[in-house]
Amino acid sequence: MEIKNTFAAKLAEVTPGTTKKICFPGRAPILLANVEGTIYAVDDTCTHEDSSLALGCLRGDKVKCTLHGSWFSVVNGEPSEDPADEALQTYAVIIEDDEIWLSLD
Repeated sequence: MEIKNTFAAKLAEVTPGTTKKICFPGRAPILLANVEGTIYAVDDTCTHEDSSLALGCLRGDKVKCTLHGSWFSVVNGEPSEDPADEALQTYAVIIEDDEIWLSLD
Protein backbone atom coordinates (compact mmCIF):
# COMPACT_ATOMS: atom_id res chain seq x y z
CA MET A 1 0.00 0.00 0.00
CA GLU A 2 1.39 3.41 -0.94
CA ILE A 3 1.96 5.95 1.84
CA LYS A 4 1.28 9.54 0.90
CA ASN A 5 1.95 12.76 2.74
CA THR A 6 -1.22 14.78 3.20
CA PHE A 7 -1.47 18.42 4.26
CA ALA A 8 -3.30 18.70 7.60
CA ALA A 9 -2.97 22.28 8.92
CA LYS A 10 -0.76 25.29 9.34
CA LEU A 11 1.50 25.01 12.37
CA ALA A 12 0.05 28.25 13.80
CA GLU A 13 -3.41 26.59 13.97
CA VAL A 14 -2.25 24.16 16.67
CA THR A 15 -0.54 26.16 19.40
CA PRO A 16 1.15 24.48 22.40
CA GLY A 17 -1.37 22.83 24.71
CA THR A 18 -4.15 22.68 22.09
CA THR A 19 -5.71 20.15 19.74
CA LYS A 20 -7.37 20.37 16.34
CA LYS A 21 -9.71 17.91 14.65
CA ILE A 22 -8.89 17.29 10.99
CA CYS A 23 -11.33 15.66 8.56
CA PHE A 24 -10.27 14.03 5.31
CA PRO A 25 -12.72 12.68 2.72
CA GLY A 26 -13.30 8.95 3.04
CA ARG A 27 -11.54 8.39 6.37
CA ALA A 28 -12.12 8.82 10.09
CA PRO A 29 -11.16 12.19 11.64
CA ILE A 30 -7.65 12.69 13.03
CA LEU A 31 -6.70 14.71 16.10
CA LEU A 32 -3.61 16.91 16.02
CA ALA A 33 -2.12 17.74 19.42
CA ASN A 34 0.67 20.17 20.26
CA VAL A 35 2.63 19.01 23.31
CA GLU A 36 5.22 21.64 24.22
CA GLY A 37 5.89 22.41 20.56
CA THR A 38 5.83 18.84 19.24
CA ILE A 39 2.89 17.88 17.03
CA TYR A 40 1.32 14.43 17.36
CA ALA A 41 -1.50 12.86 15.35
CA VAL A 42 -3.91 10.14 16.50
CA ASP A 43 -7.39 8.98 15.59
CA ASP A 44 -9.93 11.49 16.91
CA THR A 45 -12.50 8.86 17.94
CA CYS A 46 -12.37 7.22 21.37
CA THR A 47 -11.88 3.45 21.10
CA HIS A 48 -14.42 2.78 23.87
CA GLU A 49 -17.34 4.76 22.41
CA ASP A 50 -17.66 6.81 19.25
CA SER A 51 -16.91 10.17 20.80
CA SER A 52 -14.65 12.89 19.41
CA LEU A 53 -11.51 13.43 21.48
CA ALA A 54 -11.39 17.01 20.19
CA LEU A 55 -14.16 17.72 22.71
CA GLY A 56 -11.84 16.71 25.56
CA CYS A 57 -8.90 18.46 27.17
CA LEU A 58 -5.20 17.99 26.58
CA ARG A 59 -3.05 17.69 29.71
CA GLY A 60 0.61 17.12 29.03
CA ASP A 61 0.72 14.35 26.44
CA LYS A 62 -2.73 12.92 27.27
CA VAL A 63 -6.16 13.74 25.90
CA LYS A 64 -9.39 13.00 27.77
CA CYS A 65 -12.58 11.58 26.30
CA THR A 66 -15.46 13.59 27.70
CA LEU A 67 -17.97 10.76 27.35
CA HIS A 68 -16.64 8.27 29.92
CA GLY A 69 -13.36 9.80 31.14
CA SER A 70 -10.75 7.65 29.40
CA TRP A 71 -7.33 9.25 28.86
CA PHE A 72 -5.11 8.48 25.86
CA SER A 73 -1.47 9.26 25.15
CA VAL A 74 -1.15 11.32 21.98
CA VAL A 75 2.44 10.05 21.69
CA ASN A 76 1.66 6.33 21.33
CA GLY A 77 -2.16 6.15 21.41
CA GLU A 78 -2.26 3.97 24.53
CA PRO A 79 -5.17 4.38 26.96
CA SER A 80 -4.21 5.08 30.58
CA GLU A 81 -7.65 5.21 32.19
CA ASP A 82 -10.65 2.87 32.02
CA PRO A 83 -13.01 2.15 30.41
CA ALA A 84 -11.01 2.31 27.15
CA ASP A 85 -8.60 -0.59 26.68
CA GLU A 86 -7.71 -0.29 22.99
CA ALA A 87 -5.06 2.09 21.64
CA LEU A 88 -5.68 4.85 19.13
CA GLN A 89 -4.02 4.68 15.71
CA THR A 90 -1.06 7.07 15.51
CA TYR A 91 0.26 8.83 12.41
CA ALA A 92 3.70 10.11 11.43
CA VAL A 93 3.89 13.90 11.41
CA ILE A 94 6.11 15.94 9.12
CA ILE A 95 6.63 19.68 9.71
CA GLU A 96 7.68 21.51 6.57
CA ASP A 97 7.68 25.29 6.01
CA ASP A 98 5.31 25.89 8.99
CA GLU A 99 2.86 23.30 7.65
CA ILE A 100 1.77 20.05 9.27
CA TRP A 101 1.74 17.03 6.96
CA LEU A 102 0.66 13.49 7.88
CA SER A 103 1.80 10.19 6.46
CA LEU A 104 -1.44 8.40 5.61
CA ASP A 105 -1.83 5.05 3.89
